Amino acid sequence: MTDKSPSGAPWRNFYGRLKGKHMKDTQKAYVVEDLAALSLPNVTWEDNPERTQMDMKAQFGDHPVWLEVGFGGGEHMVHQAMQNPDVQILGCEPYINGVGMLLGKIRKEKVTNITLHAGDARDVMDILPTGSIDRAFLLYPDPWPKKRHHRRRFVTPEHLDPLARCLKAGAIFRVATDIEDYVRQTMEQMTMRDDFEWLAETADDWRTAWPDWYSTRYEQKALREGRTPHYMTFRKL
Repeated sequence: MTDKSPSGAPWRNFYGRLKGKHMKDTQKAYVVEDLAALSLPNVTWEDNPERTQMDMKAQFGDHPVWLEVGFGGGEHMVHQAMQNPDVQILGCEPYINGVGMLLGKIRKEKVTNITLHAGDARDVMDILPTGSIDRAFLLYPDPWPKKRHHRRRFVTPEHLDPLARCLKAGAIFRVATDIEDYVRQTMEQMTMRDDFEWLAETADDWRTAWPDWYSTRYEQKALREGRTPHYMTFRKL
């Protein structure tokens, strides 16, 4: 993009809420007390206008790094961190209420292998080196149900192209959603690409959760309301 903001950043439209009306005082305290220490440095355009690529070894050592885009309340991310202590998990979430919820879960479970960016995942993908991410998750993303808003969904080239660049060859990309039209758009976008392959082998594969899956509060709401979760797995070529 050629148009830029005063900071030098390209104009990127952001849609969705950054903060809810009701945030618990405890969650506000977690944000004040814990967020800075757990945040990925030099992500914003103000802090890193040259978009210098991050030093993965300095930040994460020799550990595999998994990326979760839009972690919601953080249930899945904390579960994966606890089940995979040798993996470093990087989560992006602009909704500060969700960040506060996650920070509370991190305190409770005492996990130490999570790093956060309380902002747009695109800014993180800007500075991730090519082929640096071992696994990525897109779980119950904002469905943007109106047709005129479908371009806002994550499963568009604006997001999938930088994600593909960041993923290692052989890396797994998991997508979960209860919205059938989101499934349609995901499959349309992913199957037209030549840098991913869909790993489904049977008709029921995308109705069966992954063995290490942790059902999120968004999924529980979908089940209560009678919607069917879908689980799609792709491999970076």
